[in-house]
Amino acid sequence: MNRWRTLALGLLASAALGTAPLSAQDVAPSAPPAVAAAEPAKTPTLEELAADLGDIQAYINNGARVTEAGKSKIPGPGPGHNAWQMVSTALVLFMTLPGLALFYGGLVRKKNILSVIAQCMGIAGLVTILWWACGYSLSFGAGEGALAPFIGDLSFKFLEGVEPTAVGAGYHWISDSMWCMFQLTFAIITPALIVGAIAERMKFIAVLLFTAIWMFAVYFPFAHMVWAGSGFMCGPLNPEAGIKAIDFAGGTVVHMTSGWSALILCIILGKRKGYGKDQMTPHSMVMCAIGTGMLWVGWYGFNAGSALGADGIAANAFTTTTLAAGTAGFVWACSEWILRGKPSILGFCSGIVAGLVVITPGAGFVTATSSVIIGVLAGIIPFLAVAYLKRILGYDDALDTFGVHGVGGTLGAILTGIFADEKANSVVAGLKEGLVGEQLKAVALTIVWSVAATVVIALIVKILVGLRVDPEVESQGLDLAEHGEAGYEH
Repeated sequence: MNRWRTLALGLLASAALGTAPLSAQDVAPSAPPAVAAAEPAKTPTLEELAADLGDIQAYINNGARVTEAGKSKIPGPGPGHNAWQMVSTALVLFMTLPGLALFYGGLVRKKNILSVIAQCMGIAGLVTILWWACGYSLSFGAGEGALAPFIGDLSFKFLEGVEPTAVGAGYHWISDSMWCMFQLTFAIITPALIVGAIAERMKFIAVLLFTAIWMFAVYFPFAHMVWAGSGFMCGPLNPEAGIKAIDFAGGTVVHMTSGWSALILCIILGKRKGYGKDQMTPHSMVMCAIGTGMLWVGWYGFNAGSALGADGIAANAFTTTTLAAGTAGFVWACSEWILRGKPSILGFCSGIVAGLVVITPGAGFVTATSSVIIGVLAGIIPFLAVAYLKRILGYDDALDTFGVHGVGGTLGAILTGIFADEKANSVVAGLKEGLVGEQLKAVALTIVWSVAATVVIALIVKILVGLRVDPEVESQGLDLAEHGEAGYEH
């Protein structure tokens, strides 16, 4: 019995200290006294191992470190959790390029496909530079004085102090650099979503200038308010938050800001030439369907990646994301079938994306069954907005950014307050009381801020460079006129 106890202690010691494990042969009786032998190393007791094993246990559970940072046996990023964060970051970037570019590209007329791809690529490059210069710092810096709840500071400008071997900026076991890059991919796709509302008629230079100003006026403040520890709407991290709302992966930050801004911008921009008279059907539903599949796959990085580790919360977000997307795609197509006689591929694609949008703020906070209910609602309410509300109000949201992301994001934020469950995430336990009211406050603030900012920014851009291409350019197509290339030879 003592022999096996010694073996068990040895195995624990090797796990904590990185030494070679003991085998059964290593604990054989020592040599006879006549043979000189080196004195064996003392085997640590269980008590002596406790501190080191605490960090190992914390790593496995994706929890806070037990040992002080300077004394930990594993002071840097945890390989497994950090690997999932790297994969998630790549998946979220994959959502924009090529996912969103193909999804939107297939929905426009063929003379404008390259303009949509160029806008997605241009936004990706512009936002990357802004994020490096000051965007990350303004989003996740602590902030100063009365502005601290609303915007960060410049303490991380040019990514100063953001080190790949450091941890804690995002979570306990992921690299600070990976946290920064993960959030960059969210910052890229958010303004790119707006492209869908203004497709086929807005100048490329105007898109870039609008994006640059919009990031400072809308995205950076909302990323800070919702996800930074000092944020005004960060219920899970800020006990002093003015609005104690929850947003797991970006219902307000990403979908509502982009969706409501898209509505206002497309109204100010005006309808496409020939809208309501000419045929403006998607030129390639095959391309749109491929883009939809890419978005669905990439969304696992978006939602499950927001758990910030490969743990049970990530597994739950992965599950709820799948169930909501599949359910919403089916329900949207069935709604079309009932009301219009046929289930279209566009209906399946739109429904899948709507399900992904609506589940985003609650992915890590709701149970599997709740996600199916959310999926049903996501397949009905955004469908009604796209099929009927747009026609009633008469705005030209070219690719239904508002109907899917604005309406869907708003719906998701509210449903998160209704269905959030501490069984899915213990964070909910301290916030559940009055949560629906807090979510409604967050929704109201997001709408008012996004709408007001967009009106001002659009007027500034219109004065400086103009918003819309000339009628001749619009007729010819933006591909040749603005980029000197054609997506197709014929």
